[in-house]
Amino acid sequence: MDITPEGGRRLRCALFVDFDNVYIGLQRLDPSAAEAFAGSPAHWLAGLETGSDADGEFTRRFLVRSCYLNPSVFSQFRPNFTRAGFSVVDCPSLTQQGKSSADINLVLDAVDALSAETRYDEFVILSADADFTPLALRCRAADRRVTIITAGPAASAYRAVADTVITADELAEIVKHPEQVELDDTPAPAPVAAPGNGTGRASAPSSSSAAARASGPVTNSPARKPVLRLVRAADRPLTGSVVAQAAQKADPSLVTSNWEKTGAFFPWLARAVPELQATARPAPGFVWDPKRFSEADVPSADAVDLPPLQRQVVDVTDIPNLPAESYRILLSALAEDVRAVPFARAETSRRVRDACQAAGAKIGRGSVNTVIAGVLYAGLDLAAKPSAREVAETWADNVIGLCRGARMELGPQAVNAIRAWVGGGLLSS
Repeated sequence: MDITPEGGRRLRCALFVDFDNVYIGLQRLDPSAAEAFAGSPAHWLAGLETGSDADGEFTRRFLVRSCYLNPSVFSQFRPNFTRAGFSVVDCPSLTQQGKSSADINLVLDAVDALSAETRYDEFVILSADADFTPLALRCRAADRRVTIITAGPAASAYRAVADTVITADELAEIVKHPEQVELDDTPAPAPVAAPGNGTGRASAPSSSSAAARASGPVTNSPARKPVLRLVRAADRPLTGSVVAQAAQKADPSLVTSNWEKTGAFFPWLARAVPELQATARPAPGFVWDPKRFSEADVPSADAVDLPPLQRQVVDVTDIPNLPAESYRILLSALAEDVRAVPFARAETSRRVRDACQAAGAKIGRGSVNTVIAGVLYAGLDLAAKPSAREVAETWADNVIGLCRGARMELGPQAVNAIRAWVGGGLLSS
């Protein structure tokens, strides 16, 4: 790692792109993002040159840029990567099933880079293929940072070995040019919710919080940027205690200053980081990025816990923690929406979220996006106006596939129980 004259960190990085995996994954999720990824690699490469972690911000210098693609299918994209300074490795299909040699070539080159004279601080792998888990473990054992960038569902064990995970949605935003990025329709952050509010909406938690906001945000707090980085990188709303600990680690004086004279963590958060949303109920409270989540994504205090099998599925696959009835409402609303209005991912997600909440189901935008991405990755064409049963069938197949990819041992009875649950009962009707 180098230290720049300004005192910042610059990481020496090795970048490995499993082109087929990324391009096909983005095609299912967002075709325009797939074309931007393949057509303008220099653009998204520039977007990856800056990053941040618990120690602050850093820049990347990509000393190795390797792209592995099947020339019989994707040769037209080779010049784009060559112009962007990539070494393009042809990986033709070597089997009757059409599987290319990208995996083995990528792994061999990465292992060579681990033992190279140049010490690479970070290995960046663009692929959702969990077969790279042993490679990521090898890099971590050699005390190197690992960043995984996925364009599809990635097994929890694969994500767990990485220092940083950039999801498919985040990748889609990175690869697109500014004029392609759709405006986010999430409402502006509301104030922090108070215990005993009873309205279900965020509101001022105390007079100290109101006074804090009235005096303006504390933009110079040393804990501000670390808290923003932590919450914006999270794949779900974080508990208040986790965020408070991160703030105290970044600025130990918060304890002695009584949270900069605001009295408590949540009032301080409303003042110092107004871009985030939070609620103090249910305890211990939650904090989230309003551009990706809403209060409906916060676990309910009175929610009935799932049975052991379903809890295990949620833990290993990260699918929404919803009861069967909520899945029925979500899947039915999605089918009804795409039959009534042409499918457009952002707009469809928003309308389905609104329809679910109008039906009395506390289902957030994050849960809706997860289901939409799941059925798209599983090959369902939402533009073809599938029925609710077809949507449920595809979603259930996707969940079973995620479970098996996580090496869960599932007998016929367990498979039937999972399908009945995530299918919302639509598969038996």
